[in-house]
Amino acid sequence: MARPMKRRERTLTDVLVVGATSAIGSEVARSFARSGARLFLVARNAERLAAVSEDLRVLGAGRVETAVLDVTHMDRHAAVLQSAIEALGDLDVALVAHGVLPDQSRCEASVEETLRALEVNCTSTVALLTLLANYFEQRRGGCIAVITSVAGDRGRRSNYVYGTAKAALNTFLEGLRARLQPAGVSVLTVKPGFVDTPMTAGLPRNPFYADPRRVGEDIYRAMLAGRDVVYVPWFWRPIMAAVRAIPVRIFKRISP
Repeated sequence: MARPMKRRERTLTDVLVVGATSAIGSEVARSFARSGARLFLVARNAERLAAVSEDLRVLGAGRVETAVLDVTHMDRHAAVLQSAIEALGDLDVALVAHGVLPDQSRCEASVEETLRALEVNCTSTVALLTLLANYFEQRRGGCIAVITSVAGDRGRRSNYVYGTAKAALNTFLEGLRARLQPAGVSVLTVKPGFVDTPMTAGLPRNPFYADPRRVGEDIYRAMLAGRDVVYVPWFWRPIMAAVRAIPVRIFKRISP
């Protein structure tokens, strides 16, 4: 059961979702659509983007606009952000939800694969956040939310390249949160655990896997409540606290 939010919920009606065709990103967008929000969706695959857009219109979205973008083409970020602002007239919230789970063994064997994984999962997000931060700071309000991962809480031998990207994002978001707090802008770090999505399709299942709809709803409520950091599902917070408490000399031997 999700923990109740203690802060008074606010209204967020003009929403940008980058990575809108991802399982989690689309579920958060669905929650906004049910509330009648207006959405600007960004993703790499035009066909899947069109399907998600139609679904959101059926659910009750006030408006749905789209743009196709490969996030690694960072020279296009500013133009897409401007398109979103012009289409909706304003932005109350931006959710950054794109990412890939790289093959750790291929990264270990290839500098190119490692840098590519870091570019998709970290550098491209930092580039987007720099533009979004400047917009919302000038606007004097709003919400920026970014999906990272519990993998960023500690480096594990099986996915430390992916974990490195998420750890870097966690630190970047912590500093960004402090910077934007005086402007009334909330910055939410979302740390999912195992979620049943296409990205994790090749991994063995365990009892900790969560349904993406439940995860999306938890993120939506956290955004409305102005939270700073949320683990989804909530039980990952104590789990990761215990993992972080393991001494290095032991963790390096047992880290899967």
